[in-house]
Amino acid sequence: MSPSIRHILLDIEGTTCPVQFVSDVLFPYAAREVSAYLARHSHEAEIQALLAALQKSWNEEEDPEACALLQESPIAQQAQQSERDAESSMAPEDLTTALLPYIRWLIRRDRKVTAWKDLQGRIWREGYARGELKATLFPEVSGTLRRWKEMGLELSVYSSGSVAAQQLLYGHSEEGDLRPLFSHWFDTRIGAKQQVSSYQAILEGLGCMAAEVLFISDSNIELAAASAAGLQVIFSDREGNPERDSAGFVSIRSLEEITI
Repeated sequence: MSPSIRHILLDIEGTTCPVQFVSDVLFPYAAREVSAYLARHSHEAEIQALLAALQKSWNEEEDPEACALLQESPIAQQAQQSERDAESSMAPEDLTTALLPYIRWLIRRDRKVTAWKDLQGRIWREGYARGELKATLFPEVSGTLRRWKEMGLELSVYSSGSVAAQQLLYGHSEEGDLRPLFSHWFDTRIGAKQQVSSYQAILEGLGCMAAEVLFISDSNIELAAASAAGLQVIFSDREGNPERDSAGFVSIRSLEEITI
């Protein structure tokens, strides 16, 4: 790697954490608990804001399947009203019930809708707090991150999961609380991971030159966007990842293979 690297930006799923933990543990947990969670919290202002954002997202969906679901929902009866009226005219418990089909659709499609990712993270927070969830990382991850930190490298996270969900995962890992190792956390509020502009915004947040940042991810389209923004990139080729072709990017199977 270039000797100019002083900041490492890490994806999570398929890079530091097995895809299976996310797909087989976290996602099913949120899907199973979402209805009960909303029943407990739907009257809270922050949750109402997320529900309103989900309603807005559903009204703006172009996917035929999502549109068909919407037409069967009570929300469709208000679609012609102003956005503010449409979001405020249903009681929280009624809006919760009406939105559940869309939420379940988002889960099935693994859609990166920011409001759902935020809500998902809140559900996981309760699961971690109750001891029902414990994050699994690849074997070398904690040791490598600590070594990089001791070398003076700055570590940051960029994931489609909310910042809250990121911090919960690293805060409740099987290797202990790893949050102090990271200096910055980024999610889709800064932009989609497939967009060059997102990495440009991250560079502004880090206060770094592009060539000083190494981004590691299991997604070629993300690496292409980061590379276009000037970042150095590495493809994470882990067993069980959906993508195994590095598309010409430098490829690793363990963080230990990276020499800085």
